[in-house]
Amino acid sequence: MAEMIINDIPIYPGDEKLVRLNISRLPSGTAIDIPIHVFRAQEPGPVLLLMAGMHGDEVNGIELIRRMIRRNMLTPLRGTVLAIPILNIYGFLNFSREVPDGKDVNRSFPGNDKGSLASRVAARFVKEILPLVDCGIDFHTGGRSKSNYPQIRCRFGDGQADALAQAFGAPFILNSNYRPGSLRKQAAGMGKTIIVYETGESLRFDEPGINLAMEGTIRIMQYLQMVEQAVPVSHPPVICQNTTWIRARRAGMFRSFVKNGQAVSRGQQVGAVSDPFGYATHPITSHVSGYVVGVNNMPVVNQGDAILHIGY
Repeated sequence: MAEMIINDIPIYPGDEKLVRLNISRLPSGTAIDIPIHVFRAQEPGPVLLLMAGMHGDEVNGIELIRRMIRRNMLTPLRGTVLAIPILNIYGFLNFSREVPDGKDVNRSFPGNDKGSLASRVAARFVKEILPLVDCGIDFHTGGRSKSNYPQIRCRFGDGQADALAQAFGAPFILNSNYRPGSLRKQAAGMGKTIIVYETGESLRFDEPGINLAMEGTIRIMQYLQMVEQAVPVSHPPVICQNTTWIRARRAGMFRSFVKNGQAVSRGQQVGAVSDPFGYATHPITSHVSGYVVGVNNMPVVNQGDAILHIGY
């Protein structure tokens, strides 16, 4: 197995190294680097990418990778693990989804090394990291007060993505097409398979979702023959071919009558929106039968706001 080179630093079989990939500098002159933990076995095998912090306020993935590094859970028997706890250092420092120019890194691939800041981050990642990867997990969290039930998102019909999703063993697997400018779309164009894990809400730890993700990651490593043992899946995942949002028809105070992960029926009342002055309350019903995979925890909603995400 040949040497692996990241940021002009060679990493040989059997090495465990922390490589810092320089991106740019703050206006103060402080360098911004992306730390990449590299765990290489002596025996050749696949290269697995574990990445979080694409959006800096999505802390669950950051925390779960941190815990796995701290607990020495990522040393493979064969192949290589690339663990990146935080891709968007700027967003992490500013409790923000975006980089300072307001752009989303996950809509900026393949990037441009002479473009916007988000585009430069994406371009450096595509040049230095993606060519080394065979497959990976991109860890995300619900944004803007929306809490996601633990779920894997992948494009159905992709043999390796389907297999990785099943091996991970999240409660739900959602069919999710590629979005323009996303890491998954870029990776697919380069012959790489990336699946997305979602859990919890921005800037809040979701302990059950973090623990489930650590177990799921080890199950994928077992599937790839990188470790010998993993905790088996307790329940088969629920497969959702489609998803839809229930939206508020009126503005007001929103109360949900259902919980994340719960089954709902078409026509079932799942919540209510009331005016804040006590004059009227309007029921919210589900237009499909399925499962709640995401809930908007914001009590004040405007007309048209997405309030419940249903997989079916």
